[in-house]
Amino acid sequence: MRIGMMLSYSGGFADTAAELIDYEEAGLDLAVVPEAYSFDAVSQLGYLAAKTTRVELASGIIQLYTRTPTLTAMTAAGLDYVSNGRFCLGIGSSGPQVIEGFHGVPFDAPLARTRELIEICRKVWRRETLVHQGKHYQIPLPPEKGTGLGKPLKIINKPVRDRIPIILGAVGPKNVALAAELAEGWQPLFYLPERAAAVWGESLAEGLAKRDPALGALDVMVSAPFAITDDPELAHATHRHALALYIGGMGAREKNFSNALVRRYGFEEQAGLIQDLYLSGRKREAAAAVPDDLVRNTCLVGPVDHIRERLAVYAAAGVTTLQVAPMAATHAARVDSIAQLRDLVDELSQD
Repeated sequence: MRIGMMLSYSGGFADTAAELIDYEEAGLDLAVVPEAYSFDAVSQLGYLAAKTTRVELASGIIQLYTRTPTLTAMTAAGLDYVSNGRFCLGIGSSGPQVIEGFHGVPFDAPLARTRELIEICRKVWRRETLVHQGKHYQIPLPPEKGTGLGKPLKIINKPVRDRIPIILGAVGPKNVALAAELAEGWQPLFYLPERAAAVWGESLAEGLAKRDPALGALDVMVSAPFAITDDPELAHATHRHALALYIGGMGAREKNFSNALVRRYGFEEQAGLIQDLYLSGRKREAAAAVPDDLVRNTCLVGPVDHIRERLAVYAAAGVTTLQVAPMAATHAARVDSIAQLRDLVDELSQD
């Protein structure tokens, strides 16, 4: 099992970059840079590539609507080049609130666009002369849609790798099946290992049945707040409020991916209540309504023995990359917790 971390630069990106060097030395395998509607991920990833030597870097996630597929391929190839082959392309559809509200682009056909984007990226990385006539992307652009002067081209530079790993952020059944079929990695939300098979097992099996063996095994990459502590209540409370935000307030009432997931986990009544409370401004009550099982079992918080037990549960559920968010109060304590987690993961792999 690999150890990853979603980076936060709310306190200053230079500080985050400097701290990453310590996490790398402590045994971190993967650093992920988010891209929602803040700074772009690409500029930060290029900077981190120059500051690190071993840790893998990934976008988490680049929305598929905001760049052409060819530019996405070029960007990934460039980041893989400056990092000496350490980049993973994390992509996803995001949601209509961001895509239409911030970028002014229609949110349409996410599954079909994802499939075409992956095909185009891999053609570019193989340095094929790029010709793609899909429903959503036509390359070169047909004469009736442009000047008629477009011609097939291939990327000038030779990419470091002809297949850069693709991580697909996916929650819905069809999108998860697509990730299992086409991507090297799959990243869900709020992974609850005890109920993951019931929610996603059928979709994963459907996609894996169509998977090209050359892609290798699917990297199941899950996120979890993380703290080694004998007093987990504060960390649980922080996580509880984050869950309430996503379940209750992320997206529109009728299109909230997190809320839909929690319903599929079996918390349908609670998900409805959390959303009603949150959208009416009663955020504390919404947090209090988050089920205790959901809070405890979607984070990695507690004494060392508890962490050890939960790691085994994640592993048994098929998790291959654990992307943690250290919650210790100081940087030194967070680095120490990553080092301890490295030891525990290594211990698990030897059992």
